[in-house]
Amino acid sequence: MKSYELIRGSGLESLVLTERPVPEPGPRELLVKLRVVSLNYRDLAILRGTYGDYPRPLVPVSDGVGEVVAVGAEVRRFKVGERVIPAYVPDWVRGGPTEENSRRRLGGPLDGLLREYACIHEEAAVAAPAHLTDAEAATLPIAGVTAWHALFTAGRVGPGDTVVVQGTGGVSLFALQLARMAGARVLVTSRSPAKLERAVALGAAAGIHTGADPEWDARVLALTEGRGADHVVDVVGGEGVGRSIGAARVGGTVTLVGFLDSAAVRFDLTRALRRVVRLQAVSVGSREDLEALGRALAVRGVRPVVDRTFSFAEAHAAYAYLASGAQFGKVVITLP
Repeated sequence: MKSYELIRGSGLESLVLTERPVPEPGPRELLVKLRVVSLNYRDLAILRGTYGDYPRPLVPVSDGVGEVVAVGAEVRRFKVGERVIPAYVPDWVRGGPTEENSRRRLGGPLDGLLREYACIHEEAAVAAPAHLTDAEAATLPIAGVTAWHALFTAGRVGPGDTVVVQGTGGVSLFALQLARMAGARVLVTSRSPAKLERAVALGAAAGIHTGADPEWDARVLALTEGRGADHVVDVVGGEGVGRSIGAARVGGTVTLVGFLDSAAVRFDLTRALRRVVRLQAVSVGSREDLEALGRALAVRGVRPVVDRTFSFAEAHAAYAYLASGAQFGKVVITLP
């Protein structure tokens, strides 16, 4: 089978197309023919060598969807021909994260999905929602589950709440769509007026142009009549976390889910204490979160936002496009 591997060094030159044997499924494993994979910022950071020190060669990319083409003798949850989504954290089935269930992750340290076939334990897969295309279904495990876990599993977002999301990447647009499904009002920040227009068309109550309003936390306060947001989903990190705290209401929540700016966070602790803001870090969620997300999307008929699709041969171009920051939603790669 054809497979991409990260070999030596960092950057696009480290991503090499190779040949591997098609794996044989174990007694409780599914052999999955991958159809589409979805890129996340994590994949880009691993390519650059700025996220973890994983042994190489390593098959990258954590998210995807495929068809079961063979099953082990003891498999009971799935049959040949069914469409499945591998869970990004295969050992985290339910409950909260632990040291034991969070260690192994697809795309590092485990081999990921940028290959034609993969063996997946039956407990580490979920049925793909029937109403979603392959490209849409491939976006759920990291971006979708992170937004779901932040808003509903770890958070308590409900009707009438105000939620702030930063930018228009995968997690942010999922958070926008899911918060709207829950009846919340959503404010979106971006440096792009065009992307803000698209976010409003997707259901955001208002967009905040951070180029014109760099002190966007003050703009959030103005839009909420001085109260602040109930929940801020922070995908940027760095010194901007201080603005997320300033945008939250007294007793509100800031969920840290990314580090697009910097993994080093700086903020005024006294400001957080005065506003009694709850800071929580979320790193995806369990298989049950992924299943709940799929059910919710199916009931409401909601579809993830896919920005652009690349072929398997265009994997380098897909990474470069993600790095450019031009996308609105998810970047996916189709397999042969």
